[in-house]
Amino acid sequence: MRVRIGVLGPVLAWDDAGSELDLRGPRHRAVLARLVVARGRVVPVDRLVDDLWAEPPAGAVGAVRTFVAALRRALEPERRPRSAARVLVTEGPGYALRVGPEAVDAWRFEAAVGEAASVSAHRALALLDGALGEWRGPAFADFDEAWAGAERSRLEQLRLDAVERRAEALLELGRPGEAVPDLDALVAEHPWREEAWRLLALGLYRSGRQADALAVLRRARSLLDERHGVEPNVRLRRLETDLLRQADPGVEGAERVWAATAAAYDQSVGPQSAERLESTVGLLRSLALTGGAGLGTAQEQRAATVAAAERLDDPELAARVIGGYDVPAIWTRSDDPARSARIVAAAEHALARLGADAHEVDRARLLSVIAVESRGARGPRPAEAAAEAERLARGLGDPALLAFALNGVFMQSFGRAGLASERDRVGAELVEVATRHRLPAYGILGHLVRMQARSALGDFAGADEHAAAADALAERHERPLTGVFTDWYRAMRSAVHGTPIEVVEAAYVAADARLEGAGMPGVRRGLLPLALLCLRLERGAAVRFEGDIDWGPYRPWVQPVLFVETGRVSEAAAALRGAPEPPGDLMMEAMWALTGRAAVALGDKAMQAKVEEALRPAAGELAGAGSGMVSLGPVAEVLERLAESGEAIR
Repeated sequence: MRVRIGVLGPVLAWDDAGSELDLRGPRHRAVLARLVVARGRVVPVDRLVDDLWAEPPAGAVGAVRTFVAALRRALEPERRPRSAARVLVTEGPGYALRVGPEAVDAWRFEAAVGEAASVSAHRALALLDGALGEWRGPAFADFDEAWAGAERSRLEQLRLDAVERRAEALLELGRPGEAVPDLDALVAEHPWREEAWRLLALGLYRSGRQADALAVLRRARSLLDERHGVEPNVRLRRLETDLLRQADPGVEGAERVWAATAAAYDQSVGPQSAERLESTVGLLRSLALTGGAGLGTAQEQRAATVAAAERLDDPELAARVIGGYDVPAIWTRSDDPARSARIVAAAEHALARLGADAHEVDRARLLSVIAVESRGARGPRPAEAAAEAERLARGLGDPALLAFALNGVFMQSFGRAGLASERDRVGAELVEVATRHRLPAYGILGHLVRMQARSALGDFAGADEHAAAADALAERHERPLTGVFTDWYRAMRSAVHGTPIEVVEAAYVAADARLEGAGMPGVRRGLLPLALLCLRLERGAAVRFEGDIDWGPYRPWVQPVLFVETGRVSEAAAALRGAPEPPGDLMMEAMWALTGRAAVALGDKAMQAKVEEALRPAAGELAGAGSGMVSLGPVAEVLERLAESGEAIR
């Protein structure tokens, strides 16, 4: 059982299903809280006694031992009698808490705040939103003892720093209105925090409220002088001078240039102009790379822009609008299959209207759109479109167009299992082209493709290098979605390398949390339970899932295994018979491996032969690892189990 401990509020603990554990009385909770404060270091019994009682009673040492025994029963209910404790351990003269860094909310909070200090505004905002969401009230709210008070004060200062850093990130991202409410509350409760006053004034000014911003600075000066007898610091004084001059110190040129240019464009280019549609595509391409709401908006508005272009009697314009959205794509399932199908149909229609007169650039772009948007689709057309787009792009000598075409080749490289080496070649060329011609978005794509491919081939040293290279590019060019994939990769890698199961599960949960709001439902849906299922199957752990689990697109191949694991043989056999052939995508080998596991358990000889034929070309790969998300172990082991079962049946 994976334990989670909360001290950012009343001291509580939960099991891996989210149920609260019974920690007994206040002194039991005090022992646990004191060990959390020690951060894994041993706390001697006599120190625990002094920390729990101002005047220790007779038998205090024995009482502490009783508290520890009760806590162990609560934190490790499945531990056998007289077996060694793994969570709350005896060591030397005392006790220590042995849990991973993700197990305690305060530890997660500190790690996130520390990381947020040195990353881009996009990444900092995501980290701090998660970190501040951990708080349920004052830290160690149950206790007034000195050890708790000191730690509570330290964590509270970190929390206030985090609120300020979050506001700073919102200001950097051009969202001042969202920063103002929290800052307003912060200065009301903590009027001595000069940085909070500065950020509040700046947020008000950038929201178009200059008078309110100056009033805030005057109020800050008055409160600091009256209550604390100090002058505002130099940054506050300088800000007041800048705002009186109507000069925003944080905006030197880019924001003003943007505003002026946008206003001029709006006045000069008519609302019905075809040029607006082409310009919109460029904006949507940039917006998509921001992730989150930006990606979702870009995808929706792209479809609307394509529809608007189709209504105009200009097939060349339609081709430029449809083919201009060359946002790199790494995941092989669409976020909205119906929308993707409409875009593919629009691209095919544009090709048909242009006919033999189509410019090779337009043709290559439209074919690349078909290849990328037809991810996971059956039939020969998408792969043929990818090959033709690549041929045209190479002949034209346009590196950006070639990168777009190679993205389509990657998406169509799942015609059978065992093609990780081919995808590695595509990724290597993407990296080379992107590096030589300064195409950072495609450089990230190439490194992610190679990260996945090297994982499938069991080369985790190589995959690590590509994950790090993708992260470095993403940090430099503010591409927040990259970290979603590298976080998932590192969780999967820890699973493959035998990290304790509770640590891996915590890493998967944290990676899934990063997917929330990332604008990629096609990636997220069903992924976390699938990852946990694969991990537990590989480790031989109990496969238990509470509640109504959304298995997303993976349900047809998961269901037979779940029925087998719970002894529902007839239902498992029916589900296995009804499971379709897995689609050609990053999860194909994993779905075949799940199918093989169920077929062996049920003695389904025909299905075993089908799985064996499908997986044989991937005998040198790890099932599922090519996704960079999950792993079901070596395909060779799956094939071996199928062969052994076949011999047994014969």
